Amino acid sequence: MISVVIPTLDAEATLPDTLSALVPASVEGLVREVIVVDAGSNDRTRDVADWAGADVLAASPGRGGQLAAGAGRARQPWLLFLNADTVLEYGWEREASSFMERVDKDPARQAAAVFRFALDDEGIAPRLLEALARVRSAGLRLPYGEQGLLISRSLYDAVGGHRELPAMEDIDIARRLGRRRIKLLRTRAVSSGRGYREGGYLRRALGNPVNLVRYALAARGARASELHDERTDP
Repeated sequence: MISVVIPTLDAEATLPDTLSALVPASVEGLVREVIVVDAGSNDRTRDVADWAGADVLAASPGRGGQLAAGAGRARQPWLLFLNADTVLEYGWEREASSFMERVDKDPARQAAAVFRFALDDEGIAPRLLEALARVRSAGLRLPYGEQGLLISRSLYDAVGGHRELPAMEDIDIARRLGRRRIKLLRTRAVSSGRGYREGGYLRRALGNPVNLVRYALAARGARASELHDERTDP
């Protein structure tokens, strides 16, 4: 059974479609609760969530903290973290259910799953970005946050959950999970292309590798600091 956690901030326009895609799984009893963690929206995001029957939490801005807060409220043995502008493809619950059953049958082989990245935009630029996302997911096992994250509560707690980071919380938890414990599903998670259009596809395509490098350098620096503290600790 799944608790869905959705962080929001002024997501009135996109949240209804995101929630609608969860309805069949709710009817089947797979999704037992939806938790919307709102960071102070100025539109009707919280009303939309309330009308849909979701639990609504208030949190400070910052996706890492929002996701952690939602996970702290969740009561089901599986967690699904999903963006407020991402719509899971029809029938997603069947593949997700099969994955969960395989993991539950063999607790020694714990794993998390992500969906296939897609954008609801036309043209060459979004297709190119989707191709880059496939390479990143398959080769590096560093999926975008837009791909969702389906993970058991036990594994989520074992790796330390989401950290209250201002950005790159998706990279951070993927790194702690490790390549072998991240499985790619065939079902698409279709995200809004609006932010990519407004920010520029080329800029986003070039910015993502830069963010990975920045994260790697920051993580290396933090690890070096920890080792230094261990050596100098009396």
